[in-house]
Amino acid sequence: MRLVLLRHGRTEWNAQRRFQGQADPPLDDVGRMQAYEVAGLVAALQPDRIVSSDLARALETARIVASAIGLPVAVDERLRERSLGHWEGLTRDEVERDHPDEFEDWRAGRDVSRRGGETRDQVAARALAAFADQPAAETLVFVTHSATAMALCNALIGIAQAQHPLGPLANCHWTDLWRDEGSWRLRAHNIGVPGTVIPVAIARPSSGEDAPDADA
Repeated sequence: MRLVLLRHGRTEWNAQRRFQGQADPPLDDVGRMQAYEVAGLVAALQPDRIVSSDLARALETARIVASAIGLPVAVDERLRERSLGHWEGLTRDEVERDHPDEFEDWRAGRDVSRRGGETRDQVAARALAAFADQPAAETLVFVTHSATAMALCNALIGIAQAQHPLGPLANCHWTDLWRDEGSWRLRAHNIGVPGTVIPVAIARPSSGEDAPDADA
């Protein structure tokens, strides 16, 4: 079995470096273009089933991709992005200014339960439940979000949620997983249309831009 974890296209909030979580901004024009560009690549994988988060940015991406394949889109809210509590809608600069202790935890890769959102383990549990409920398919595509994709990937290949060695997915890029004789293996990460994979400027790691929840 093959599992493709595809991140949605860009939103205006992505471009503004604004935390989205389970807030629901739509794709911007760039994100829509990204979805059309990646659709042909995903179609070439010949998926049997496409399942999307119910959030607008993922669902629109999924529908564009599915239209290139001729498949319907199933919707599962358990594939939503990680809930971020009172961070949702704030930029990184605003979080650093208004919640400096929480921001330091996030930058160090630690769960920030004080913000009222979900832990990575909670995200992994609901994503795993969504996966377990899928009918048999040789190639399954989940159109989801970076933090959710990372949590599910870790859970399947046996990496603790405290570690995210692969880093966040770029918009309309995917993680490629294979199950062989009962074990999941990582085949590739951050696969997509060639070119710039993150459409906003990235600062040095010390700024927190490369923290494990960078897409959240």
